[in-house]
Amino acid sequence: MTQPLIELKGVRKSFGSKVILDDVDLSIARGDALGVIGPSGTGKSTILRIIAGLEPVDAGEIYIQGQKRSGLIEDAKDPIGIGMVFQQAALFDSLTVEENVGFLLYQHSKLAPKRIRELVSHSLEMVGMSGVGKLYPAELSGGMRKRVSFARAIMTNPENPQDNPEVLLYDEPTAGLDPIASTVIEDLVRDLRSEENGCSTYVMVTHQDSTIRRTTDRVVFLHGGKVQWQGAIEEIDNTENPFVRQFFSADTKGPIKAVG
Repeated sequence: MTQPLIELKGVRKSFGSKVILDDVDLSIARGDALGVIGPSGTGKSTILRIIAGLEPVDAGEIYIQGQKRSGLIEDAKDPIGIGMVFQQAALFDSLTVEENVGFLLYQHSKLAPKRIRELVSHSLEMVGMSGVGKLYPAELSGGMRKRVSFARAIMTNPENPQDNPEVLLYDEPTAGLDPIASTVIEDLVRDLRSEENGCSTYVMVTHQDSTIRRTTDRVVFLHGGKVQWQGAIEEIDNTENPFVRQFFSADTKGPIKAVG
């Protein structure tokens, strides 16, 4: 059996008295296009932050390419690079697009500024955003800001190739976008998944039906802190699982209680 690229075993996470993840197991293979779906507040974004090494767990183990992770990403380097695209793009308003995309290299590498600008230009070109390096985030549309955040997530560092992202984590990348802008982002997610780009594996958190169906091959359904169902994307419309059926039919009756 092939060793998982990323594996969560018995992961528990609470915030105060609220249990977010309750003994969750999750396995991600190299080349996976995995969707993590479910109602709001079920721990989907928390799982991404745990995988990225940004959030500690209360219990359980995280393995990255077979190596057990101890602490957070700042405590020890993972054997593979993991990039994250945040829900609100998380760009620095006071920095230009070029400075945002190349931020880590400007701050933590010894590369010459000219070389960083070349690498930034290449990343922006890969996401269809050539020529915007001198603009500020406020001058961009929502969809353009999302694509800039993609360019930042896939930035490579020739000084430390082991840090280059092999896995991308997407937190609601199409949230708040119109259908056409969403399609552009969905196509970009698929386009970036190639050996040439180095990001052959990704995890997608989303509520949006089109994004689930167009960007994922396999889905995990979270509710009540637990994995309630998982399967191939083709199984969504045929499963008898009550959580999945209610979620995709938007029915107010079922095991998922309507909020607000």
